[in-house]
Amino acid sequence: MSQNFRNKLMCIGLLIGCIFNSYADQAKSAAADFTLKSQSGENLRLQEMRGEVVLINFWASWCGPCRQEMPYLEKIQQKYHDLGFTVLGINVEEDSTAAKALLKELSVSFPILFDDKNTVSEMYKVDAMPMTVLVDRDGYQRYLHRGYQSGDEVKYQKIIKALLRE
Repeated sequence: MSQNFRNKLMCIGLLIGCIFNSYADQAKSAAADFTLKSQSGENLRLQEMRGEVVLINFWASWCGPCRQEMPYLEKIQQKYHDLGFTVLGINVEEDSTAAKALLKELSVSFPILFDDKNTVSEMYKVDAMPMTVLVDRDGYQRYLHRGYQSGDEVKYQKIIKALLRE
């Protein structure tokens, strides 16, 4: 076998491995169920939202990218809510005072939940802020994204549209 052929074969193998690895990161797994108290004082359980596509966004008031992303999440909520979609904002701070003050400034319509003991954050292995998870109508985690950069919301919308069509 020639060296050139071996190099091409190795490149193809690496490419296939990268594609498989990328797909494996986004493969379906059951989203961990949780119940948290909302800003309105009610308990909200993820499992009760079956039948809807849910975007779960873990955030904190001290997180600059979280503050940037929040208005875009509100726009996405407004655009797709009537189609069976909702955003759940999960604040991870032990003391929710700063979060509640920020929410007065931002005025979002989607449910804000408080994970003051970080139980849900630990279940979802939150290790960056913000962290966004998309859950399909059957309760499977279909997408996970850490951090926020301008333009991420475009990718979210493409995935949301696809999940709403399923």
